[in-house]
Amino acid sequence: MAVIINDTTLRDGEQTAGVAFTPEEKLAIAAKLEAVGVPELEIGIPAMGAREREVMGAITASLTTTQTMAWCRMVADDIYACRGLGLDWVDLSIPVSPQQMQHKLGIGRAEVLSRIQHHVRVALDEGLKVCVGMEDASRADPAFLYQVAEQAELAGASRVRFADTLGILDPFTTEETISGLVDYTGLQVEMHAHNDLGLATANTLAAITAGAHSVNTTVNGLGERAGNAPLEEVVMAMEVIRQGRYRGKVGISVSTLPEICDQVAAAAGRSICQQKCIVGQNVFTHESGIHVDGLLKHPENYQGFDPALLGRQHALVLGKHSGKQAIKNLCLAQGIYLDDSQCEHFRTILALWVEANKHSPSPEQVVELVKHHLKENLKKQEQESRSERLKVLPQCHHPRNHAGLANIAEGE
Repeated sequence: MAVIINDTTLRDGEQTAGVAFTPEEKLAIAAKLEAVGVPELEIGIPAMGAREREVMGAITASLTTTQTMAWCRMVADDIYACRGLGLDWVDLSIPVSPQQMQHKLGIGRAEVLSRIQHHVRVALDEGLKVCVGMEDASRADPAFLYQVAEQAELAGASRVRFADTLGILDPFTTEETISGLVDYTGLQVEMHAHNDLGLATANTLAAITAGAHSVNTTVNGLGERAGNAPLEEVVMAMEVIRQGRYRGKVGISVSTLPEICDQVAAAAGRSICQQKCIVGQNVFTHESGIHVDGLLKHPENYQGFDPALLGRQHALVLGKHSGKQAIKNLCLAQGIYLDDSQCEHFRTILALWVEANKHSPSPEQVVELVKHHLKENLKKQEQESRSERLKVLPQCHHPRNHAGLANIAEGE
């Protein structure tokens, strides 16, 4: 069975400091996530109030195939707030680490287990499937996690969520921990990774390898502090990483990832970094001479996966690290022929320009740079070339076309 993506952009993603989606934006994001094939969405927190519940109800009414989940504290009033919203699931969250049990709720293990027993049944009576969210599970005693899972299963829950709330795990510990939990319980196990150490995607993939039934993601990695595992990274990694480590396909169209990422970025008011893997503007852009040379000889020399999977293509730009071949090719594309000597001279000009402007020149800027800085060099070369031809062929006027250089030399 393929792993289930439970995307929480509309819940945990919106908890990003400063991010607030309008009802229309939430509905549009939910529709797009369903359209691209995401099977489960965590869409909000009913206890936030009537306006939140109204939007959640509108989302569930608008979806046809994707299942929906609400996030609740393990409190009866939170569960009752789910009534009439058309939800499929509820995540009942409760701290399981000594730190949070004692210093957040002021309760012990016995009370945690008692609350699970009672509130899971309350949610079931409301017609909801239940996921017990083990908050701060990565700082919990593993033996207690097994007790929590056992109590959740006895109470009738279908799933437990292992939340690395502070993003402190590494993939090796994640795989070991999730594997142990999967082996112990008959419940579905869900991984909820945070990115505080930049390991959310790696930890999510490790959990999948360990047998997790489902994983949480957010578009563009939105979420508390450093965010959650990005949907685009998890889905693309499962699509292209070989060696058979990941079970089946997730059923999500990777070609649609750039579009949904742009949509969420706009709604969140957060621009996508140019070097953001998968969807950043420059992730298929090449400047280095060695890389460009290899890419021109064969794309797979410097291609981990085909950008066409995402509806994109490679781009070559000139910069400080460009080699002569790249300069020749890109100038020739603009109708300019440079010999080796001119290329070498232009490399110095190019490096100085990029250092001063902090970006690669556009094709139009390349033409202007050549015209301005190589004008005298090109004139001299043309004069020397004509002189040499006259010496070799003193009785013959050769009409060979040097229009490309002549036009530049004359500033056309």
